Parts: sequence; C-alpha cells; structure tokens
Amino acid sequence: MQDIKGAITALVTPMRDGQVDERSLIDLIEFQIQNGIHGLVPCGTTGESATLSFGEHKRVIELTVQTVAGRVPVIAGTGANNTLEAIELSESAQQSGADAVLSVVPYYNKPSQEGIYQHFKAVSEAVDIPMVLYNVPGRTVTNMLPKTVARLAQLPKVIGIKEACGNLSQISELLLLCPKDFIVLSGDDFTALPTVYLGGKGVISVVSNLEPGKMSQLMEAALAKDLQQANALHYKLFPLMGTMFASPSPGPAKKGLALMERIASDEVRLPMTQIDESTLAQLQLHMRELRLI
Repeated sequence: MQDIKGAITALVTPMRDGQVDERSLIDLIEFQIQNGIHGLVPCGTTGESATLSFGEHKRVIELTVQTVAGRVPVIAGTGANNTLEAIELSESAQQSGADAVLSVVPYYNKPSQEGIYQHFKAVSEAVDIPMVLYNVPGRTVTNMLPKTVARLAQLPKVIGIKEACGNLSQISELLLLCPKDFIVLSGDDFTALPTVYLGGKGVISVVSNLEPGKMSQLMEAALAKDLQQANALHYKLFPLMGTMFASPSPGPAKKGLALMERIASDEVRLPMTQIDESTLAQLQLHMRELRLI
C-alpha cells in the first residue's frame, strides 16, 4: 500500500437531477490528481455519505478506485452507526480495491468508550483491509478518547485516525499514547498545520476540493519542516477554509466547484440545502483572492 500522508481530499459527491453525476465525479478526481493531491476519500461526510443509498455508496467507491487506478491511495468512507452495516460497506470497499477504509465513531447511538472499542474491533476483524478511525464529536456527539484510540491502535488492521476534535491538547495526547507508526491525520483544515508540527502525517481536507495544489504544497512544506512556506500557505488558504463551513458542508465546496466549472451542478441532497447569498458573496470573494474564479 502507498503511504497515507499529506493532503487527502474528502471528495464531494457530485449530483444532478437527484442522481450521482458520475461524469463530474470522474472529472473531479482527474482535477485532484493532476494538481498533486496525495490521496482521496470518497463517501466521507463531505461526500454526503449519510444520504447516499447503499447502492450509490458502493458505486461511488468503485468508480473512484477505477478512475484513480492506483495513482494515489483511496481511503473509502464506510462508517455507520450500525456495526453490521459498517462491515458490509467495508467488505464492499475491499472488493472494489480501496487501499483502506475510513470508519466513523457510531453517531446518534452515543456508545460508551467500550462500545466504541468493540464496534471497531468487530469491523476490523470482519474484513481484510486497513482501517483509519474517524473521530468527529461535533457530528457524532460521542468523543472517542485518546486512551480508546491507543487500545484500538494495537489491533493489526487499525493503522490510523482522522482526528476532527479540533482540540490540540487531545491531538497531543493521542500522539503521545499511540505507536510512532500510527497515522494521525487532521480532520479539519484549520488544524492541519499544527497537527503535522505535533507529529501528525497530514489532513483529510475539504478546502482541497477547490485548491488541491496549494493544500498539497502546504502539507509537503509542513512535513519537510519548512515553517516559513507552510505558514504562508496556511494563511493564504485560511479564509477559504472558514468559508467551507459558513453554510452547512458540503454546500460551499460544491458551489465553489460549480463556479470553477469542475462539476456540473452544486446540487446537494436533503436535508442539506444550497448556500445562502451571504455565504455565496463570502465564497466568491475568497475564491477571487486565490484566483480560482
């Protein structure tokens, strides 16, 4: 398996007239790879995995793997709050040829730390594919604590975590407790740089949907300990990072890609809605600053 590090895009799932727009997805993947992205995540939060049917979910992963054709790692989003569903999606991703799966802490159920451990243990033992854990307490309610992650890191197929707690103290504790080869990826663009400085390996990024080139350069500079270059790129991208969440994600990312004519439509699936006029004005301003439009 290729190294999982650097800037990894949490891909939007392009849609048109209520259906997944496969042509736009292929075009978006090519745009990402041509601009130096280090990896791709189909069917994560940004990919609207929660509102894809099982068939759509499996097809998006399959098409992504086929299009990428081994050029960069594909980490397929296969998480669910039902352990059996998470296993089924992970088995399908394995069959499609994904390099790894990304599995989120079960949401809505509010499991205990032991419940989280047993959930991921069951999934990892049921499939033969590397697993990246995903902690995003702002969406799942339950926060997977560093001690739980450290227990899971002892399982042979659990290779890393997308940590989106937004708390550098928790990220530091995570890095301290887990093995040195455990892959810690920031789950937020704004914590990507400090996470790498603390010892992390990169970021699963939303802003890189629009700016794969600069986000890849930022992570390359950070991993090379080029503080001056990394800081410059961080602050150049920082306004756009914030705009990605000025309206519920992935609305701003999809609108930005549509403005760039990288996807055919900014359509999202209910209960998500398209961005409001205030967010649009903010998005256009920061995209113009980066000469994206």
